[in-house]
Amino acid sequence: MPIISSRVRHLKRDLSNIALYILYSLAGNRIQRRTDFTSCDRPVLLLYGFGASRRVFHRLEKRLRRDRFCVFSLNLGGILDTFNTECIESLAQHVKRKVDRLTRRYHLNRLSIIGHSKGGLIGHYYIRRLGGHKRVRTLITLGTPHYGNPIALFGLLTPLALISKSIWQMTPMSPFIRRLNRGRFPRNVRLVSIYSKRDRICFYKSAELDIPKGCRNLKNVELKGMGHADYLMRKEAYDVIRRELLAGEKS
Repeated sequence: MPIISSRVRHLKRDLSNIALYILYSLAGNRIQRRTDFTSCDRPVLLLYGFGASRRVFHRLEKRLRRDRFCVFSLNLGGILDTFNTECIESLAQHVKRKVDRLTRRYHLNRLSIIGHSKGGLIGHYYIRRLGGHKRVRTLITLGTPHYGNPIALFGLLTPLALISKSIWQMTPMSPFIRRLNRGRFPRNVRLVSIYSKRDRICFYKSAELDIPKGCRNLKNVELKGMGHADYLMRKEAYDVIRRELLAGEKS
């Protein structure tokens, strides 16, 4: 009975977090601008995933602000100007333009990026292929398929494949994935991939970084018992995110 009770409790929590994630996603990208870039010592950029919106970061952003991080996000557009369906290279260019503009205007310190799911690929591409290593200190990815997501193959069978190039890009061994991972990740940027074997959206082997021997700026962190939405909702996940942000400040 205790085992059954525990499983029921975990199931209720999982369903609650999934429901919140969906509700936040459907709430759209209009948010209250709360970041004062004139006083922004610890800038953190949040990049959301495919099919989501900026609202999914509500709980994570609240925790980051409480711990005195200067948090902001970008509207990544897509279907209905909301659901992050555009191609990853274009979105990374959008990130580059925004970050360059903010950095020049407000003389920001090197920032940290937290990317959930596809958002992590956008941050990865920006750093690795668009000179983002000059602006970024740490990239933390949450359930991000750095080597392509097998689930994206099912997406090719849906009408979304006709209107979203990024579904094709996220398939394993796509030209985009091969180009993304060509060469060495910049040594002056910490890349931390947080994943879970219980994540049913991003297969953990796709998120687990292949770290060369002696490489110290790449790191894998496995979180046990986390679903895809849990990275943004659960306190246990936030504690790890906060730890890695602070470690990046010391490096």
